[in-house]
Amino acid sequence: MNAISDNALKALVGEIDFDPDQLRQKYRQERDRRIPKTNQNQWVEVKGDFAHYVDDPYVTPGFTRDALTEDVEVLIVGGGFGGLIMGAHLRKAGVENIRIIEKAGDFGGTWYWNRYPGAQCDIDSYIYMPLLEETGYMPTEKYAMAPEIYEHAQRIGRHFDLYRAASFQTQIKDMRWDESAHRWIVRTDRHDTFRARYVVTSSGPMSRPKLPGIPGIDSYNGHSFHTSRWDYQYTGGTNAGNLSRLKDKRVAIIGTGATSLQVVPHLGEAAKHLYVFQRTPTSVDARNNRPTDPEWVKTLTPGWQRRRMDNFNALVNGGFAEVDEINDGWTTLSRALGPLFSRAASGPVDPAVMDLVFEILDFKDMNRIRARTDEIVKDPATADKLKAWYRKLCKRPGFHDTYLQTFNRPNVTLVDTEGRGVDRITERGLVFNGVEYEVDCIIFATGFEIGTAFTRRVGYETYGRNGATLSEYWKGGMRTLHGFYCHGFPNMFHLGYTQNAISPNFVHVLSDQAIHISEVLTEAKSRNATVIEPTVEAEAAWVQTIREKAVDKMKFVEECTPGYYNADGRKGSGEGFFDQQYGPGPIECFALIEAWRRNGMVGLEMR
Repeated sequence: MNAISDNALKALVGEIDFDPDQLRQKYRQERDRRIPKTNQNQWVEVKGDFAHYVDDPYVTPGFTRDALTEDVEVLIVGGGFGGLIMGAHLRKAGVENIRIIEKAGDFGGTWYWNRYPGAQCDIDSYIYMPLLEETGYMPTEKYAMAPEIYEHAQRIGRHFDLYRAASFQTQIKDMRWDESAHRWIVRTDRHDTFRARYVVTSSGPMSRPKLPGIPGIDSYNGHSFHTSRWDYQYTGGTNAGNLSRLKDKRVAIIGTGATSLQVVPHLGEAAKHLYVFQRTPTSVDARNNRPTDPEWVKTLTPGWQRRRMDNFNALVNGGFAEVDEINDGWTTLSRALGPLFSRAASGPVDPAVMDLVFEILDFKDMNRIRARTDEIVKDPATADKLKAWYRKLCKRPGFHDTYLQTFNRPNVTLVDTEGRGVDRITERGLVFNGVEYEVDCIIFATGFEIGTAFTRRVGYETYGRNGATLSEYWKGGMRTLHGFYCHGFPNMFHLGYTQNAISPNFVHVLSDQAIHISEVLTEAKSRNATVIEPTVEAEAAWVQTIREKAVDKMKFVEECTPGYYNADGRKGSGEGFFDQQYGPGPIECFALIEAWRRNGMVGLEMR
């Protein structure tokens, strides 16, 4: 704390009624005891005996249709918000010949699959739900529930006439580049053959469920499912709860992340007994959801959604905004940083001072959240186990108004596994510390594959020029230009977290990416180009930029408790959420890319 005097620090952060060194030590201890003993992946791939965990429970079995053989201008892989936003911008640009391939039974992506009770967005609906102005829709609440978001995905599909372009319940088998025709040959499990000028992949970072590699996971004889394939036939109820068929059931849920926060209150209310198995607690702040104010809606002027999105983006990614339009738990730290930004206005601020101020404010905010846990949870021992001991952005922050209260129920038991996880699963239930918990049902709230090989997540192989595979090309780490395109794989674009920008509001990133791709395609058309491909040199330069810019971010992430942000603490694995992203964040990233477009798109060949 020598970078700044105590009085100067107090002027920026207020009174400090705790010992920062002690808190740092506590965070380090909690991190260290959760670091796995080996560098092996702790997750089971959902295939073979586990393949049923990804079956679609929302469609009628036995669907068939005639095979399609088509020439298309743009083929989009994925019908979630990424694919929908891309399709919308292509329609705006006058591209009519589109085909969207989607394995689900409808548009929606994450919001098609995640229909579990209580599912709800944790980002302000007015910036999370895309294309609101274009579709003429206003969310009913600040944080919309899953059915409303799913309906909005369908609304976008109808508004931009994307349903006629969609092939649902269809999975790609492979993609092969035809050098002579300058087209991608795309084959599907429905025996379709598409000859696409361009391909845009938008499979999403949370499209493939993962299961924990707990010994004996395949031996359990009771009922089980993953939250992203919720089994209402077994539980009864709807997204609103009322899981009536669980009244005589003992239920275990594994995982206490963002999904579990929403599910646990409904399970606790319905089950005969609920066991919540926790490896690492999530920070749980108040959500304070509220209906949309019609008087506020009347004040909005054209362009309001984009301005609001930019406001949030600035506040949560190290920028500054005069007014906090979002005013929620995501922007708490940004509001507290006001004095530091005022100081910066009069001259440069020492980065060490900035880091220290941000850390102290983070400590204070997390102390407040931990104190909230003590206020709500009646049993002190349970409250202590539910407290998160790490920096706020080490994991996705949680917000909920009834999760913590659920642990006051006599039929709810928190099984804190002290950072180790469940010891094993038996035919009857789960074992931890020598105690077997017999249950009728195990629910896996264990998230999605993030950071695993791209081809594993999407479920097919891509063959570029001369038969080179994308999985082999990316074996030692992703290689792209700006995260969008790869040398040797012409006319292919990637949407999502592929050496590009990260923001809590993923939809904002997708929107900027789709706009960029649409403008590149428009430029290619103006040049009468049939091939778009980055040079080897430009691609190598971007990879080097990613590595250099990731240094500061990686220092922070490596100090965090294990999770998908840092590949469960497997240092050096290269599989963490931030390992392949542009470190300084989306504002700087897209400003750089926009300037690159204005200056002639150097390094991207159009021929």
